[in-house]
Amino acid sequence: MADSKVLIAQKVASFFNPGDVVNLGIGIPGLVREYIVDGVQLHAENGLLGYGPSPKPGEEVPNYVNAGGQIVTLLPGASVSDSAGAFALVRSGKLSAVVLGALQVDAEGSIANWSIPGGRIMGMGGAMDLVSGAKQVIVAMEHNAKNGAAKILSKCTWPLTGYQVVDIIVTELGVFDITPEGIVVRELFPGVTKQEVINRTDVPLIFND
Repeated sequence: MADSKVLIAQKVASFFNPGDVVNLGIGIPGLVREYIVDGVQLHAENGLLGYGPSPKPGEEVPNYVNAGGQIVTLLPGASVSDSAGAFALVRSGKLSAVVLGALQVDAEGSIANWSIPGGRIMGMGGAMDLVSGAKQVIVAMEHNAKNGAAKILSKCTWPLTGYQVVDIIVTELGVFDITPEGIVVRELFPGVTKQEVINRTDVPLIFND
């Protein structure tokens, strides 16, 4: 499963170009920082702008942490602000993209990722601001829940983080675009068949072959 997470992170990282400002969520999205190209500025809600990959062993600076609590490096030209400044950037519309995980995503591009009904609610964090303020919303997640349940649905059934905000979904099976016509399969990864994707997805998919 670790290799599948790396596959997802590498694919997402390939979407960005120098000059982009990107916010990465926790979990699989956090791995994207290890594969980002030079010139992409990574943003965190706690005030970092321009942070980089994980430090080498022995070179960790405990104060250099992103919003997920991961120790990172600060690249030349990086800046540090308070949380208010970080969210001002998000709400200004200058964030090129946000990458986050999800519990559910539906065919309309709505996302649920902060609360499991009946579970312990830890708080929604900054996800609602991020999905409404970024120019592009990318979901990076495993295709199915641990119990095998579909996470890509015709309609989310759990509390929404954002309504009709998701543009792209990347899982270990491939890349999926949310369009007005429905979910379009942009790419299937090597070894993945159409039937496997159909069987593991709870909404009709559009194949453009």
